[in-house]
Amino acid sequence: MTSQGAEHFRLTVLNPGGRDQEQQFHNLRAPGEGAHPPINFHAFAACTRGAFHFSPRRAIAEDTPVLLLLRSDFRASERALSDLKKQGRTVAVSLKETGLHQIAQQLRDGAKLSRFMKIVAEADGCIATTPEAAQIYQRVRTKRDPATVTFIPTPYPVEDQRWNFSLPANEQSGIFVGTREWDVPSRNHFAALLVARQLCEATGEPVSVVNLDGHKGRRLLDELRFPEGKLRLIEKQKPYPDYLRDVARHKIVLQLDSSHVPGQVAGDALLCRAACVGGDGAIERIAFSKTCGESRTISEIASMALDLLKNPDLRAAIVTESQERALERLSFQAVRLQLANFFAQFAASDL
Repeated sequence: MTSQGAEHFRLTVLNPGGRDQEQQFHNLRAPGEGAHPPINFHAFAACTRGAFHFSPRRAIAEDTPVLLLLRSDFRASERALSDLKKQGRTVAVSLKETGLHQIAQQLRDGAKLSRFMKIVAEADGCIATTPEAAQIYQRVRTKRDPATVTFIPTPYPVEDQRWNFSLPANEQSGIFVGTREWDVPSRNHFAALLVARQLCEATGEPVSVVNLDGHKGRRLLDELRFPEGKLRLIEKQKPYPDYLRDVARHKIVLQLDSSHVPGQVAGDALLCRAACVGGDGAIERIAFSKTCGESRTISEIASMALDLLKNPDLRAAIVTESQERALERLSFQAVRLQLANFFAQFAASDL
């Protein structure tokens, strides 16, 4: 399908029983407008000018293909799949949480695993936001056409200048630590903080850390003994645009996440036109392949981060390359075309 043909493709994302407000994305809104920013699975609806629902009845009324999210104990998702198929809808499914640690945690329960196997086998297709999740779906659907499983990365509106949060280089300083979860081993948050402290000591650059754990988080950070006055804490949940403005003030975004997640840390960096260092998420590997953490040691990542902090031309080159790759593979236009082509195979099979 051509990009012109894909212009007419609309997708409904259904999160049955979820808490996110239902939303129509007839037009991409500016930052701060709308109930939910066009990120994560909302972005699949937004990039196709579709809808995001938690009610199967309303999803059916959209009369479009559906991306059904699997969440909680999967019971609501199982019922929704049955209702959608009875009404003749084409349904692709995806786990709502797709990091490898999240998949393992969800499927260690026997009843949930049984429902997962049944849903994935019965759906028309599967859309994975990481290559690893796609491989898992494919192995469940061994008797189905491999083309009915695809990896499509989470889109970001990089082509829309309203979502460009960049700042001039002379207004940027410091390191933004992209992770915040102390208790998820694969996030490697503690190790990232140690690297950030080392970089701070070597360059004098300040470090910003999100701490939503209150006194407990502050106590842990105090133990790391950052240089006086060089640690900035962000301790309140902020609207997404305000959060991006915080990120954009930094020279680099640093992480050591090894969870193989979709890659929101790198996606945020794309909107901020910031260099992202470390991490093995899907977007990290696509947009920041020269600085991501895939197959690299902590020492190698720390060395790259140091080079980027010292060399503004190198930072600019990494940002330019990341934007080029994002426009090709991660932009709303690019992902809309991928989605349209994927669902077109099911329309053709019905003829």
